Amino acid sequence: MEREDFAVARLSKEERAQYCRHQGMTLWLTGLSAAGKSAVGFTLEKLLLQQGYMAYALDGDILRQGLNQDLNFDPVARAENIRRVGEVAKLMNDSGVITIACLIAPYQKDRAWVRQRHQVENLSFIEVFIDTPLAVCEARDPKGLYKKARQGEITNFTGIDASYENPLQPEITIDTTVMDPVAAAGFIMNDLQQRGIFPND
Repeated sequence: MEREDFAVARLSKEERAQYCRHQGMTLWLTGLSAAGKSAVGFTLEKLLLQQGYMAYALDGDILRQGLNQDLNFDPVARAENIRRVGEVAKLMNDSGVITIACLIAPYQKDRAWVRQRHQVENLSFIEVFIDTPLAVCEARDPKGLYKKARQGEITNFTGIDASYENPLQPEITIDTTVMDPVAAAGFIMNDLQQRGIFPND
């Protein structure tokens, strides 16, 4: 029996959404080290999963243990780090997953590049600024990194001897000095619902 020729067409975002209950999106959480990005991101991931949505948090520290383990922290390497994570987030977003990227991502131009890559393919990209003052982050210092940076044991550390450029127009801003991770995750979900861009049944 001869095999019949047929064309294989890639599924559209809309077709995937029919199977997944929702379209994907990328929530890009940016802020200083110890600002609370991962805590908010993992809490939001759990909240979304509990409500039946496909969600996954991409944590910068975890990604540097594998995908980006060959990169250091100079500006060129930081840009490559963001490029790689941005491409992973874009693919996951396109697959229908609500992707939560938790990275310092200190430079505006790198974050803008990731946003543009999403926009070209009509993928939702939401920048979330975890706006925690340097003094608060340094007081928290859960890994002792600020202390090491102050003592010169670590170089190119964001907020100490490397700059952080605040987002110009983030869609969402979170102040973790007045919100714990649970409240912040709830705030993000409510904000998305009000904007009409959060998936609804």
